[in-house]
Amino acid sequence: METARENLRMQKWVVIIAILLFVVKVLAYFLTQSVAILTDALESTVNVVAGLIGLYSLYVAAKPRDEDHPYGHGKAEFLSAAVEGTLIMIAGLIIIYEAINNFIHPHVLQQLDQGIILVAITAIVNYIVGYICIRKGKKNNSLALIASGKHLQSDTYSTLGIIAGLFIIYFTDITWLDNAVAILFAFIIIYTGYHIIRHSVAGIMDEADKELLVKLVDLLNTNRRINWIDLHNLRVIKYGSQLHIDCHLTVPWYFDVREAHHEIDELVSLITKEFGNAVEFFVHSDPCLDFSCSICMKEDCRVRQHAFIQRVPWTLNNLLTDKKHHLETVTA
Repeated sequence: METARENLRMQKWVVIIAILLFVVKVLAYFLTQSVAILTDALESTVNVVAGLIGLYSLYVAAKPRDEDHPYGHGKAEFLSAAVEGTLIMIAGLIIIYEAINNFIHPHVLQQLDQGIILVAITAIVNYIVGYICIRKGKKNNSLALIASGKHLQSDTYSTLGIIAGLFIIYFTDITWLDNAVAILFAFIIIYTGYHIIRHSVAGIMDEADKELLVKLVDLLNTNRRINWIDLHNLRVIKYGSQLHIDCHLTVPWYFDVREAHHEIDELVSLITKEFGNAVEFFVHSDPCLDFSCSICMKEDCRVRQHAFIQRVPWTLNNLLTDKKHHLETVTA
């Protein structure tokens, strides 16, 4: 819950700063009449709307689970990110339209020096806030904050390009470059929107997070205990900042309930130490079978049926399968 409140506070600051920067960019546009700066201002309207949507999604995601939502409300963050990505793409298309229209009906640019200074200030602020958002989002597993941060940083990069174009226009007086710069960065904005939508749809569809799974597999391999004969049917699902982990842990067949539960507790403790407390577990304990002896490294086992032959390394492939490991797993 503290993590959710932290995300919510961060998103409030994102909204407040987005509104202030939008006002500054609009002022810069009225001073210069530059369509490239109008491009930046239009993208900032998306920042404001997306920030408000992200704020609402984090508010919903922070609600505790209830009868209607037994896994909590974290998926609201994926919906928020999808809407934000769509708005970013729409803004990019509007920018292209405005730039083409300005090619046909050009107008005179003015006070570019003042406009450059104002826009440069917004770029610096956007980058800093975006960096903080991404860092906080990765720490708290918040897709909404990461999406906001990436959006703000992409806004920074497009703003820097616009500033470079304005400098060239200022010193060369080639005014059509204003429209060319706007179109170029509109395509960058559209690509950013697509990337955010793709990521959010993956979350809604419970697509496997390969980066997260690789990190988890490495952690398990490095800290593998003797009594963990094998681990299989591993699944990780994200619900906003909450992770839900399912797996089957094979332990010696003669362990009583208390001993088996102790091994599960050790597994849970290992993962929460690395990923934080916002993790929900469903770990099923399985008894070992005869073929498990050949991969079992437990030297003090008094009921061993076969000699130990080879340790089966845990990989992304064999941990995700729904079957106990044996030597064939190595060559499968």
